[in-house]
Amino acid sequence: MAGDPQDPLDLLPLVFSQPKEALAGARALLAGRPTPHDASVAHHVLGLIERDFGDLTAAIAHLRRARSLARAAGSAAREADVLATLGIALIHGGRTRPGLAALDRAFSQALAQPDGVAAAQVLFRRAGALWILGRHTEALDDLRRAIPDLRRAEDTIWTARAITLRATLLLALGSVERANLDFLAAEQLWATTGQEHDKVVAVENRGRAAFRSGDLPAALGHFDEAARRYRALGTPMYVMEMERCAVLMAAGLPREALEAADAAIGRLDRTGGQPTRKAQLLLTAAQAAIAAGDPDTAVTRGQAAIRLFAGQNREWWETHARLVLCQARFASGRISARLVRDAATVAARLSELRSPDAVQACLLAGRTALALNRPADAAPYLAAAARGRFRGPAFARADGWLAQALRAEAAGRPRGVLNACRRGLDVLDEHRLTLGASELRARATAQGAELASLAQRVSLRSGSPRRFLVWSERWRATALAVPRTRSPEDRDLLRDVTAFREITVRADEARSSGAPVPALDRERRRLEREIRARTLRIRAETTSGGHRFDVRALIDRLGGGALAEIVSVDGDLHVLLCGEGRVRRFRAGRAADAAAEIEHVRAGLRRLAYDGAPGRLPLIEEGGRRLQEILLGPAVRHLGEGPVVVVPPGRLHGVPWAVLPALRDRVVSVSPSASAWLRAADLAPPPVAGPGVVLARGPGLESGGGEVPLLAALYGDAAVLENGDATASAVLKAIDGSRLAHVAAHGTFRADSPMFSSLRMDDGPLTVYEFEQLGRAPYRIILPSCDSGRLEPVGADELLGLATALLPLGTAGIVASLVPVNDEAVIPLMLALHDRLRAGSSMAEALRDARREAPGDALHQATGWSLTAIGAA
Repeated sequence: MAGDPQDPLDLLPLVFSQPKEALAGARALLAGRPTPHDASVAHHVLGLIERDFGDLTAAIAHLRRARSLARAAGSAAREADVLATLGIALIHGGRTRPGLAALDRAFSQALAQPDGVAAAQVLFRRAGALWILGRHTEALDDLRRAIPDLRRAEDTIWTARAITLRATLLLALGSVERANLDFLAAEQLWATTGQEHDKVVAVENRGRAAFRSGDLPAALGHFDEAARRYRALGTPMYVMEMERCAVLMAAGLPREALEAADAAIGRLDRTGGQPTRKAQLLLTAAQAAIAAGDPDTAVTRGQAAIRLFAGQNREWWETHARLVLCQARFASGRISARLVRDAATVAARLSELRSPDAVQACLLAGRTALALNRPADAAPYLAAAARGRFRGPAFARADGWLAQALRAEAAGRPRGVLNACRRGLDVLDEHRLTLGASELRARATAQGAELASLAQRVSLRSGSPRRFLVWSERWRATALAVPRTRSPEDRDLLRDVTAFREITVRADEARSSGAPVPALDRERRRLEREIRARTLRIRAETTSGGHRFDVRALIDRLGGGALAEIVSVDGDLHVLLCGEGRVRRFRAGRAADAAAEIEHVRAGLRRLAYDGAPGRLPLIEEGGRRLQEILLGPAVRHLGEGPVVVVPPGRLHGVPWAVLPALRDRVVSVSPSASAWLRAADLAPPPVAGPGVVLARGPGLESGGGEVPLLAALYGDAAVLENGDATASAVLKAIDGSRLAHVAAHGTFRADSPMFSSLRMDDGPLTVYEFEQLGRAPYRIILPSCDSGRLEPVGADELLGLATALLPLGTAGIVASLVPVNDEAVIPLMLALHDRLRAGSSMAEALRDARREAPGDALHQATGWSLTAIGAA
């Protein structure tokens, strides 16, 4: 046994330094013929381990036995120590009154000890019990008495524990800076000890403090490191999992947070763990369900949490659970006068408890009153919530600005609404700029969706199309405006990505041969988690979010062309048509109708690509006519004769635009935002001395990528990667900074994890993560195979996928497929496309002309319609 303690009491600190050794030592002690005192220590150790890491019922049994043995040994000090531990265990089991009574008795017994240290240790544990119960002020009072005595006794371990608890309490009350100082002081103390578990808790605490400061990458990094070390110690990490779920919610990943919370609840149930932790995990799950748009699940989890908290006499936590239940009722549309009263009651109690979440409750009460058309009732609650706009992390301040915007709207002050929305979105911009991962930047915009929508509604009512355009651009595709950040852990990322590629190929080969693949799939999923976690921890390298949108610059740059930005407001589609020196607004159809029709047309194109049945073409054409009416409405008659740029909302980016009759035979390109199109239009091609044309083809295409040899002959000096040479690393190296890249490879789109969307190269999948490591993306890139142009809508109005990885890296023009295409039918289209590019055409012009030159049968027409031009080059 490590340390081989001579005194059985030395086993107690081992519980939080080397728990496995402490467990083995206690069992070995009981296996001999220990004295009652030593047996009491052994059962105390087993009780601590079961209490914090295992079965609470078993813990209480061990601790009661330890107390009886301490009495038999005639050791009042030993009995007080055990009694304090038992009190905490009873409280964790929901038996609050007997738990507090046990702690009070322990304190009385400890006071009889001469040095005062025993009493201070019990005070610390009573403070911990009061923290569990949410009685923060009383807990701080106990710590004020305990910490000086522990310091005077030079008791490093207990002093560090007490300071850590004080920091945790301060954090709960919103005192982030004071909490950080305490966490730092405790960490310095832990560094002088061998308390390995407590040292990991210190790392966890750094994550907690980073989150409260708004630094999500740092928080995720600390939590990941703590999780690794907890696993090495073999100890569970339920408290940290709750905190990590909160970070995931703030990062726009609520579905993951809900799954993690539910999984932790399942593990806790299986091990007979603490009901107090289960209640908190249920509350976390309810919060995540609301953020994930699942209010019914939130109600179920929230009600279960309330029952547990009430039975445990934990008013602080019960009140927070009641807030979540009110929020879930609001989200499900169950709006009533009773909800206003309930939210107001919760707000008042949270204020009394000094909880920062009182702002949320006030905001909810005000919003509910407004929904009932009771602005006078809403006013005081919104005013109280608006006071939160100047303090706390970015997402809390943004809620304060939302309350201020709603106040201004209720008072009929549109300028006030727009000013509050602008300030709130600026706060979230600051937060977004700390995020290095493009996925986090995109998903985090969900925090500002309501502010952006409110500003859009107000600007729409103003009657000014230009103002409406500016606000429609304000929170659209903002992730693309931030220069991407390369991971500082390139070698580790490369190692994991290479392993992921190898394991994916092995799994595919095993599946094809009928061999079992569960182990390979588990390893693949593990590597996916590692890669994603590594990228989410990346910090941003810039504090600049790019230039503000300039309507005049857009119109000047369009020249004789037009840009049609489609905006969805409360489900209604509006077209902002820019061109001819002005911006005009047209009312179109409903977003819900468009979504259904888009899927109908895409399904038709997919089936035609596989079966070639010409009878499907008229159905696709009819769907295109319906889509045109829904998406463009009367604006279609004012598009002019020049090129058209279409800027759809994120959830309508899957439209094969060439299916629309008015766009079928004209130069059309698509962009995530007008700002993104402007940036692409301003990009200069790379120098002629740099890499020129790169042609690559991966395995498994029905045509064998047959256009690549023909294109190689056409260009003459192109770099060609094929027949085993088109590995992921070779392709990335070749296309970095090139003027034109053509990659004929099967595309796999991952809606569940868009950053793992990939192109199949000779050695396996080439993922979006790897494209993000390019120094400069190809100025132009052509991806003619299946699904290479698909994007996943996330956040407020953001997109994730291969195209959105390339645009911020220097790609000005992309041609890619939006649906699976017939590999053979692509060949003549690609030859014609390249012929026009060599003649000086833009990507959109070349694609239009290639469609004209393709054979006139249904299969080739549908293939042409399935590809789209993205960007401006």
